[in-house]
Amino acid sequence: RVQLLESGGGSVQAGGSLRLSCTASGYGYRRDFMGWFRQTPGKEREGVAVIRVGSTLYADSVKGRFTISQDNANNKNILYLQMNNLKPEDTAMYYCATDDMVPPSIGPWLLDRDWPYRGQGTQVTVSS
Repeated sequence: RVQLLESGGGSVQAGGSLRLSCTASGYGYRRDFMGWFRQTPGKEREGVAVIRVGSTLYADSVKGRFTISQDNANNKNILYLQMNNLKPEDTAMYYCATDDMVPPSIGPWLLDRDWPYRGQGTQVTVSS
């Protein structure tokens, strides 16, 4: 069973940076389709970024500020989310997610989806 563990959350002031990490385990092959989404109590889930076989896609709200990447070297499978120029509206619980199914193409529809595997989340709080 796929297990995902996020880390790297914390509290920063507006304009600051954080890098989230997600370690995937419980399987024996590279994950070619992964993503990050965030959720705040009382608000809908928001897809932040996805990476599909090396191609990336971002929500408009984070484009130019966030970068998603993967490290698959040496049998590792770590997903990252580098977050720069953070804003108070970025405050949320951030979740790493993956799917066994790799979609045939990448597009904005992939940001708003139900992921079969997700981690427990890591909290990001940005103060003004």
